[in-house]
Amino acid sequence: MDLYFSPLACSMATRVALYEAGAEANYLEVDPPTKTVLKDGSDFRAVNPIGLVPTLRTDEGVVLTENAAILQYVADRFPQSGIGTGPGIDRTRLHQWLCFIGTELHKGLFVPVLDRKAPQEAKAYVLEKNLSRLDYLDNYLKGREFLLDHFSVADAYLVTVINWTMATPPIELAKWPNLKAYYERLRQQPSIAKAIAEEFELYKAEQARRKAAA
Repeated sequence: MDLYFSPLACSMATRVALYEAGAEANYLEVDPPTKTVLKDGSDFRAVNPIGLVPTLRTDEGVVLTENAAILQYVADRFPQSGIGTGPGIDRTRLHQWLCFIGTELHKGLFVPVLDRKAPQEAKAYVLEKNLSRLDYLDNYLKGREFLLDHFSVADAYLVTVINWTMATPPIELAKWPNLKAYYERLRQQPSIAKAIAEEFELYKAEQARRKAAA
């Protein structure tokens, strides 16, 4: 498999899932501004015309896009890892959390706040409207170790998104103690700790490249 990713982006969730599954993959870094695959200088848009990570090419050559779909594919591809669920209501709950994280948190809250070109008024509106999503999540996580009854790809996605609070000062994680405890606990999980450490180093290298090119 080939995973196209950018450091500390939402694609890190798939890296976590693959590590948790003990799966082999080629990790191909994409430069966000130029959409260039750093390994060979190729145009990433030839693989995914939208130019967004994660993008996964399966062993059969099928190209998959969209984070939630890729995470479910990895969970189904490696059922022995336990990061997915069986059929029925448990699978529906997994879908529910992947959708919530992707729409309410990832795109609805963090992307606008992280957007350097977004007006401050727009960011203030997003925070006023959408911080209640973190209130809901904090209440749900009270007394829970994971989103489901075990670690799943939904947790991999949630930790990846909550990790962005390091770059969003208006979202102070201490305001949500259950979410903060969840995040700090899961950051110690080997697959997550490894992914964050590796991608943080790649992120620093990416920032150095941008500074040198400026």
